[in-house]
Amino acid sequence: MEGIKNHEQLNRSMKKRHLFMLSLGGVIGTGLFLNAGYTINQAGAGGALVGYLIGGVILYMVMVCLGELAVHMPVTGSFQKYAANYIGPSAGFALGWMYFVGSAATAGVEFTAAGILMKHWFPHTPVWIWCAVFIVLLFALNALTTKGFAEAEYWFAGIKVIAVIAFIFIGIAGIFGMIPLADRPAPFFENLAPAGLFPAGIAIVFVTMMNVIFSYQGSELIGIAAGESEEPEKNIPRAIRNVLFRIIVFYIASIIILSAIFPASELGLLESPFVTLMELAGVPYAASIMNFIILTAILSVGNSCLYASTRLLWAMAHDGMAPKVFGKLSKRKVPLNALLFTMSFSLLSLLTSFIAADTVFVLLMSIAGISVTISWMGIALSQYMFRKKFLKGGGKLEELKYKVPWYPFVPLFCVGFCLLILGFLLFDPTQRIGVLYGIGFLIACVLFYKLKLAKKASLSEQADTEDEHII
Repeated sequence: MEGIKNHEQLNRSMKKRHLFMLSLGGVIGTGLFLNAGYTINQAGAGGALVGYLIGGVILYMVMVCLGELAVHMPVTGSFQKYAANYIGPSAGFALGWMYFVGSAATAGVEFTAAGILMKHWFPHTPVWIWCAVFIVLLFALNALTTKGFAEAEYWFAGIKVIAVIAFIFIGIAGIFGMIPLADRPAPFFENLAPAGLFPAGIAIVFVTMMNVIFSYQGSELIGIAAGESEEPEKNIPRAIRNVLFRIIVFYIASIIILSAIFPASELGLLESPFVTLMELAGVPYAASIMNFIILTAILSVGNSCLYASTRLLWAMAHDGMAPKVFGKLSKRKVPLNALLFTMSFSLLSLLTSFIAADTVFVLLMSIAGISVTISWMGIALSQYMFRKKFLKGGGKLEELKYKVPWYPFVPLFCVGFCLLILGFLLFDPTQRIGVLYGIGFLIACVLFYKLKLAKKASLSEQADTEDEHII
């Protein structure tokens, strides 16, 4: 029996640098390079800035809650297991499938965005063809060993970080006239004048929060990868601190620079403002180079989403919350069946063959954002319930190697903020249906577990208990 268990385990081959870059790289992609411009277009410079700051606060609360749980119990597919243990099995089942759908849909978003970017070089080639090419490419990469995936993702993420830093420096130089930006006079502060900060009003900030949540999605990969990381009690807290600081700085700095240089009406989805800035700066071949970097960044996020989805599905299969076939590993210790199923969701990006690419992008982004918002609520609630049960069971606070500050306010405020965002979306006719479908899917998962799987899980636990007594 022990040999079977060892065979079923994933390798702990992720080092500290892999864990850090995996989480950082999971966030710097479409959400920054394309979605930031779209958010500014919808909410204005001030609205986008406030939205990303509020999103940063929520992200901080989610990450510290996840950190306490992941350090105490570092397992693959972590927050689904935490919800099952500390809220209830039906909650773990619902949260796991909710996040799986959202993460798999995000991969579809990334493939769609990559296809849109390829129009820069191949304007006459349909977007869906490029989506298909990238689906095959990332499937091959994910079918390698975990170490090979982690190493590739480490270098992909490094390229993205360097590109964002370069963009920030060039943007600042352009704003103050050190680098001329075509025929635009510097400094660029007119767009940041108080009168134009909130052209659509303050309420639109909360409606566009789904764009922000989508942009920050991927940070929670720290928790999912905990089961494959070395020394999680040391590396997870460090990764959380570093990732939080860099993500918020990168996003806020980029929003300020883009808002200063471009009027909100000029920004949208079909052209990355990062590429446009390089063209305005007149740097030789910079636009093509930046477009290539953004392309690798987007594919990197898609790669991370496929990783997260397959590991979560693998973990759920071992908990009896997904078909057992998804719990099998290949000779390379990769959950290949789970990967194949996850890739099927990415085929949604092929809808671009008969639906406008930007429409597919916004649709998939909404699905992903709503599922992540609900998942973040589950993480915060799991930590709240864990701490209560831990102390009630005789545990001492000093025994926890990583602790959420200002408990219980942090997890409760996190749940409250996420509920507020979902509530505002109900007043937006373009996103109302998505929220209702998301909540409906969550309720359906809970009911399915209670009606179909609860009895089976109870019998399985009884059988395990009897086996232990026999041993």
